[in-house]
Amino acid sequence: MRAMADRVQVDDFLQLLLQPQAFKDYGPNGLQVEGSAEVRRVVSGVTASLAFIDAAIAAGADTLLVHHGLFWRGQDGRLTGWLGARVRRLMNAGVNLFAYHLPLDAHAELGNNAQLGRRLSLVADARFGEHALGFIGAATPALQTLPALVHTARAQLDREPVVVPGDGRALRRIAWCTGGAQSYFEAAIAAGADVFITGEISEPQTHLARETGVAFIACGHHATERYGAPAVAAHLSAHFGLEHRFIDIDNPA
Repeated sequence: MRAMADRVQVDDFLQLLLQPQAFKDYGPNGLQVEGSAEVRRVVSGVTASLAFIDAAIAAGADTLLVHHGLFWRGQDGRLTGWLGARVRRLMNAGVNLFAYHLPLDAHAELGNNAQLGRRLSLVADARFGEHALGFIGAATPALQTLPALVHTARAQLDREPVVVPGDGRALRRIAWCTGGAQSYFEAAIAAGADVFITGEISEPQTHLARETGVAFIACGHHATERYGAPAVAAHLSAHFGLEHRFIDIDNPA
């Protein structure tokens, strides 16, 4: 017999770990679809897309843990179209869906920002921005030039980044925030960053980088957020002795 945990135990564990009540988010964090009362096999992923749900069900999952759940900003919540299809698939299979957005970005050890920092050999010594989601720390000797940092990001994330080089200064302070955090650029500049790493870039950030001299690196929303959900799911599974597998559905965004 495989190890098993009660769904309520899993929910309580994740609520205590990620503290979603501390965040003002645009969608519900936690259990979004209630399925099996018994949890034995957890599959983690970035987004609860239909392709991910189908792959996880095929892998024998009874519980999914993702960063991007079923609900997005501006969505009215009616179970029609693509949203209805996802929910039907989950409910017909009796699969639980847990989703954590900002709480999973923010966790100091297991979150997306902490895990991205680990892969890029960055260590935060301060936080910035709303909910203190942004991380900032001193550049290591190996990452004190923009070409070296871009090379590391490209190699670790397997993605060609979009780079606005700034004024070519030496990199002493590196700031980062995963996903669609381009709006954090000004807060990163105010925090003393020489370069900011995130997933996406919008039109204004190019001009801010050129005018302030602070470099901007956009490495992909999906690419920068592949690490938090599996880290949390692995921690959860180790605690209860559950099976865990990460399934990555590629996304060029």
